[in-house]
Amino acid sequence: MKREDIDNKYKWNLKDLFESENDFEKLYKRTEDGCDFSAYKGKLNDRESVLELFKKQDVISLNIERLYTYAMLNHDCDTRDSFYDGLCQRVMMLMVKAESQTSFVLPELVSLDEKIIKEYIADKDFAPYSYSLKNVLKNKKHVLTEEGEKIMALAGDTLSQFHDIFGKIDNADLPLKPITHKGKKYPLTHGMYSVLMQDSDRDLRKKAFKAYYNAYIGLNNTITSTYYGNVKKNVFITKARGYKSCLIRALENEDVDGKVYKNLIKYVHNGLPLMHKYVFYKKQALNLEKMHMYDMYVPTVTEGDMQLSYEDAYELVKKALKPLGDEYIDLLCRAYDEKWIDVMENEGKRSGAYSTAVYGVHPYVLLNYQKTTHNVFTIAHELGHSIHSYYSNREQPYAKSDYKIFVAEVASTVNEMLLLRYVVANTQDKMIKKYLLTYLLEMIRTTLYRQTQFAEFEEIAHSTVEKGQPLTKDFLNKTYLKLNKKYYGKGVTSDKEIAYEWSRIPHFYSAFYVYKYATGIISAIDISDRILKEGQSAVDKYKKFLSSGSSDSPVELLKIAGVDLMTEAPFENAFKVFGETLEQLTNI
Repeated sequence: MKREDIDNKYKWNLKDLFESENDFEKLYKRTEDGCDFSAYKGKLNDRESVLELFKKQDVISLNIERLYTYAMLNHDCDTRDSFYDGLCQRVMMLMVKAESQTSFVLPELVSLDEKIIKEYIADKDFAPYSYSLKNVLKNKKHVLTEEGEKIMALAGDTLSQFHDIFGKIDNADLPLKPITHKGKKYPLTHGMYSVLMQDSDRDLRKKAFKAYYNAYIGLNNTITSTYYGNVKKNVFITKARGYKSCLIRALENEDVDGKVYKNLIKYVHNGLPLMHKYVFYKKQALNLEKMHMYDMYVPTVTEGDMQLSYEDAYELVKKALKPLGDEYIDLLCRAYDEKWIDVMENEGKRSGAYSTAVYGVHPYVLLNYQKTTHNVFTIAHELGHSIHSYYSNREQPYAKSDYKIFVAEVASTVNEMLLLRYVVANTQDKMIKKYLLTYLLEMIRTTLYRQTQFAEFEEIAHSTVEKGQPLTKDFLNKTYLKLNKKYYGKGVTSDKEIAYEWSRIPHFYSAFYVYKYATGIISAIDISDRILKEGQSAVDKYKKFLSSGSSDSPVELLKIAGVDLMTEAPFENAFKVFGETLEQLTNI
């Protein structure tokens, strides 16, 4: 569908960012002119100069955030549009300019006597910057000289290109052609692929699976080079800053204890027999002599799929999230009425879904809505991100408003868990209940198990390059296939095409992001349990967490909501829920 054919009520309102392109250009010029920070150089031992500098950095950063969001949202409506692609690149160059102008800040701060930094931290006027200053002390040894920081800042635009290149390949240049089955032509897009993988016609699923992966197989050399370049970039930054590994750098940059990551891998490995048991159950439920990867997404109960219009899906989400209180529901209504959301898929539109926020404005959500249960849950998921951002932006100063990626998936998954439990509790139809219980199992499979599988793949890829060994397409394909067999067991055939699945994962270009989906669902299962069992007291604690931004370490902030990932309890609880759900399903 062409974008001009979509009703405007399904398109986001970008005038809340800028009324016109002219307003964009005015702010761009003002920001560009204000990027000179030379007056503060050499003066970071002076309290007033430092405070003034921090406040000016906030203004410039917020302006760039607004500019980039506007350019990105327009670009993502049609990734083929070169004008907004150019606008994104201009803002990226402005971002690099600002970063290079402030490259002296970290080196000067870390060169100060520790006593001075601690005085700043204790000063109430520095309250918005207290957590970042604590991290300055903590990460002091990884800060480069002024010249080194300037070079790293100048290289930022170039080093970000691997992500952009993959985006062009995946969204604009991937040769996805329609498939024909039983005389009917099916468009093959990213959004439609997920729909076809849930179709009851096995031959159609097989055709879609092979056609979809053949597009990636044909670009295996190009994507391998792109991903290898991205990993080498990560290794370069890691070595330049003196970290022991890319994984350690990723964890320390988010102030996450390495024990959390180790706990995840350890307990997921312990939970693999449950996954293998589920795979065998699914094989039997589908009455298959031999199950393939293109059978993994088809529901075992087809009658239960919620094929709802967007309007009905949105109303269902609102009903399910009522335990979170009237204010939360009011925000959902605002998101709908004020057009924070771009709903429908159109030609050239970026695939998938996301939420992004601008401090002082409101969040925006990109969807590619299809009439499936998964897409209903995507609404709840992305609005979880949005309202997390809304609360943190409202309650925290700008410098503390942007919560760490580590906790970014918690609120979104809490919404999904509440939605699922609401629907299960309010249906009397056994077939629908079975479908939804299967959906919960699939949710845990894809969010907890699968994302941990991705995380293992990333760690192997990065550690290989860290050891001085190259990433070849054969190595990556074989590594991924081996992991797939390990995670899914003997109940399913790991088809040769699945070896290439790594090559279609956009999140691999933001290294060590995906494991946070797994810790997110673990935390969300625990939090949603508390909300439904304890009521208002748990909701109050949860909203306090949502409002905390980046005011402390994300692991510590989760403790506000009652989740301690340094212990085994939340991990064990997640697998307990998985096992109990599978048992409940088999007994219906």
